[in-house]
Amino acid sequence: MRIPVVGSSAASRPLQRCSSLALLFQLLALLLLVVAARPPALAQARPAKHLLIYSIDVEGGQSTLLVAPSGESMLVDTGWPDQGGRDADRIQTAMKDAGVTRVDHLLITHYHTDHVGGVPELVTRVPVGEFLDHGPNREDSDITRHDFAAYLKAIDGKPRRIVHPGDTIQIAGLRVVVLVADGEHISQIPGIKSEPNPYCATERQWPDDPSENARSAGILVTFGKFKFLDLGDLTGAKEVALVCPRNPIGGVDLYLVDHHGMDLSNARALVDAIHPVASIMINGAHKAGMPAAWQTVHDSPGMQDLYMLHTAEGSDAAHNSPEALIANPKGSTTDGAYFKVVASAGGSFTVTNSRTGQTKQYAQR
Repeated sequence: MRIPVVGSSAASRPLQRCSSLALLFQLLALLLLVVAARPPALAQARPAKHLLIYSIDVEGGQSTLLVAPSGESMLVDTGWPDQGGRDADRIQTAMKDAGVTRVDHLLITHYHTDHVGGVPELVTRVPVGEFLDHGPNREDSDITRHDFAAYLKAIDGKPRRIVHPGDTIQIAGLRVVVLVADGEHISQIPGIKSEPNPYCATERQWPDDPSENARSAGILVTFGKFKFLDLGDLTGAKEVALVCPRNPIGGVDLYLVDHHGMDLSNARALVDAIHPVASIMINGAHKAGMPAAWQTVHDSPGMQDLYMLHTAEGSDAAHNSPEALIANPKGSTTDGAYFKVVASAGGSFTVTNSRTGQTKQYAQR
């Protein structure tokens, strides 16, 4: 290549321009080759056109992160207060894995401390677009009144919406319908044909529940053919009322086991009617994961796997899932492992245990 110098002759300028253009084309070609050879960027870790669901270990509370293919996010509950910011840390770990830096919608199912207690800490760290809940606290207890007041103080001046059965939460690419809230329930979901529920005839009588559990806000999330059900800590009488005498939900692919696997919840009329492909129990090592609830979910027609966030150490081996399906087994040196679900609009999905890195595939139902 000739390098132009001051004082070069006019006759040589066309040749210099040709050489410069040739060099430019060579550089562009080299750049294209380099770009094509690069490995995928870390920012592409979120699978394109998939829904992500994280069951976060908040030690027997609830915190579930959903991220739509658009990147829009919803967090259901926030775990416990205090603990040195442990639960906020774990929520942010899941957010980082999903590639999001804000929560667009934060749904509080009810005002028990293991669900709402983490709000004051989380809002100091993470921007939240809107807060959703079932309205006033309905439980006559000092701790619940305290936690409700702390929640209201933390979200003062921020967008808040009270949800009712039949309401929708607008998330691009998803359909999120509120099924239950403040003790009421939906009877029909547009686009889903309710069917007589044959399991109602043999369901036992459940006691009335005056606590906030029975007031839980619960949602059905639909992404194409994939359906995910989260009813918070809804208890037996309200579960039965939702699905009897007719089931408005139909079948679901993934069920977040009600009330951490407590035997106050998980009525067979509900669990058998929705017959999930897989279920995740968000129990603690010494909280919930009770044998009766575990057995009901495990025996649901068509259920392939029951995942547990912890070994239920107060239960027996017959009522704990295999260790590969437990995020934090007994004897683990560290807690905080989570389950990550990657769902396709076609209805298939995977569940990954973050402790082991193992992933299992589930076909469209």
